[in-house]
Amino acid sequence: MDMIERTAEMNPDFERLRKTVQHEEPDRVPLIEALVDFPMQSQFLGREVTADNVEAQIAFWAQAGYDYIPLVAGVLRPGRVTRDSAISRVLRDALACEGVDVTDERAWNPEYTPFIRDRRRFEMFPWEAAAEVDLSAFHAAVPLLPPGMKIVALSGKIYTLSWMLMGYELFAESLLVDEEFAVAVIERVAAIQREALEKVLAIPEVGAVWFVDDIAHTQGCMISPQALRDHFFPHYRQLAARCHDTGRLVFMHSDGNLEAVMEDIIGMGVDALHPIDPTAMDIRAVKSRWGDRLCLFGNVDTELLRSGTPEQVQEVVRGLLRDVAPGGGYALGSGNSVPGWARLENYQAMRETALAAGRYPICC
Repeated sequence: MDMIERTAEMNPDFERLRKTVQHEEPDRVPLIEALVDFPMQSQFLGREVTADNVEAQIAFWAQAGYDYIPLVAGVLRPGRVTRDSAISRVLRDALACEGVDVTDERAWNPEYTPFIRDRRRFEMFPWEAAAEVDLSAFHAAVPLLPPGMKIVALSGKIYTLSWMLMGYELFAESLLVDEEFAVAVIERVAAIQREALEKVLAIPEVGAVWFVDDIAHTQGCMISPQALRDHFFPHYRQLAARCHDTGRLVFMHSDGNLEAVMEDIIGMGVDALHPIDPTAMDIRAVKSRWGDRLCLFGNVDTELLRSGTPEQVQEVVRGLLRDVAPGGGYALGSGNSVPGWARLENYQAMRETALAAGRYPICC
């Protein structure tokens, strides 16, 4: 069976995901992930998948049973800061102009060293260069998409980028004692994300925008819920409204315990929340309390994908399908992402169980 036949057999259909988000029951429970590491994609396909090979990426997402391909539109990739990310390149060039030795990656990678330490650095930061968004992968993907498949754009990171540019200690301190400084950074980051969003929304094949921005840890929000309401949620609300104005769905990712801000997330216009972190939240309780107003994504523990057995994965998946999926409003996926260190047989058990057992009415 060639690639086209295998893809057709999986029948990618973004309307399946749209119906689920709208709390309807499609033909089966959709599969959902914001990120599957390229080594895992390569194992699945039996050939190398890289960031530069959009055709191979589409082949993976379609043949694995997803109804979309996620592509990044922003200055930070989800889950990591890499030496090839746009923000790192911009900072490296700026520091080189200051005479800093940029042969040491730690000097310019915000994973190690924050750049905006004071107002002088804020003013010299190359904001215009940082706002340049490379959508070449989007344009390369458009003619290759199988019928029914859409692009989901991963964008809108405001909180994480703000604190990374400042360093978390300075960021948190500034919110308390120099709010004007922190807000200036936040506002510039938000403006970049608004500009990026407009470019993304100009591509008709984009079916949804996914805000990937961790705002919580296992005990609760990283900063006070009120600080999030004052400085971040209004920006997310504006981005979500713009997406809805153009008929796009809005997804949000954050690890951790979000219970203190669940009403805010719903109020921002988020259609679906990912991943309902299994180390911090009980998805069944979340479904009972908020599931009539918010679609839920994910919840299969990534540690289980690494150290569990296929049988254990199957049991967890069947429980989620049985308890959370009926009535729509749920898509099956990991509790964060599918890392390269997960076991292929466990990943296969997760997706194959969902594909086999996730047809309505669900009997698990």
